[in-house]
Order: sequence, then structure tokens, then C-alpha cells
Amino acid sequence: MKQRALFLDRDGVINIDHGYVHKPEDFDFVNGIFELIAAAKKNGYLIVIVTNQAGIGRGYYTEADFHKLMNWVRQQIVQQGGEIDAIYYCPDHPEHGIGHYRRDSEFRKPGPGMLFQAQRELDLDLAASIFVGDNTSDMLAGQAAGVGTLLHIGRESSEGPGTAIRKLDDALAYLIAKSQ
Repeated sequence: MKQRALFLDRDGVINIDHGYVHKPEDFDFVNGIFELIAAAKKNGYLIVIVTNQAGIGRGYYTEADFHKLMNWVRQQIVQQGGEIDAIYYCPDHPEHGIGHYRRDSEFRKPGPGMLFQAQRELDLDLAASIFVGDNTSDMLAGQAAGVGTLLHIGRESSEGPGTAIRKLDDALAYLIAKSQ
């Protein structure tokens, strides 16, 4: 039986986007993220992070640095009663990538590649899933993949795909209402 997922962008949704965050000491969790993840797990969602990580491609930090940070993030989330089921990332950038990271990729949002990979690997029902992102590229990736609910945090206008929400508490209320 296919599962539904709560897809989360990282920078701007899980953590405050300070720009190319790659160390625990620079990682500040967004208010409400622990509660959102725990509620989603309780309501049968898999938690899947999908994140562009052009800082790797630009040479600001390594893939090993990214994995080390994300292992720490997973531990913090577990300590708060949640769990991350999978993490997908794209280190490529078509203009600013260095070496083999300089390329166009369907995995870089707004491309839907990471979402389709998650669908295949986790047997997901994308139409029954939710994507919370803070950029139009997140919403476009979700739309291209056929994710059923797109929640655009921090957007004030109704321009572009997705439902504008102000904070993660709004996503939590939406998730709980949809689960009942």
C-alpha cells in the first residue's frame, strides 16, 4: 500500500536560512518544526526532506559536511519525538557549480527529480502527500511531481502554485485537519 509523505524543504522550513548552513552551531530550528514532524508521524506520514544544496556545488562545504550535519539534525528531531525517514539533496548548480557539480539537473528544484526518486524508493502516493516549502521553486517541484497539497510558508500573495501560509503552526493545523 502506498504511503503518504510530508515533504519538507530544509533551509527556511526546518532551519532559519542563514545562507549555506553546514555546521550545527549555525543551525537554528524554525519554531514549530518539531511539533509538525511529530504530528505528521503520528498521523501516518513519512517525513522526507528535499533540499537544494548548491553550497556543496559552489565548494563552500563538502557532501561529507552535509551528511554530518544532517545526522545531527536527525538526532535533534528524534530527541523531540519525531523522525526523518529520508533525505534527498541536490548539490548541483547550472551556473555556479564547480567541476562535475556545474550542470543542469532534474533533481535541482524546481525540477521534480528528488520527489520522483522518493516516490520510487519509498512507494509514495504523491497525490496524498503534502509539501511545505518557502520558495516558489519548492512549489513548482511539488506541482510538477503531482504532490496533492503545496503549502508555501512565508508567502504573502496568492501568486504562484500552493497555498500561502504564515508559519509552521498553519501547516500543522492543515495536516491535522486533513488527517481527521
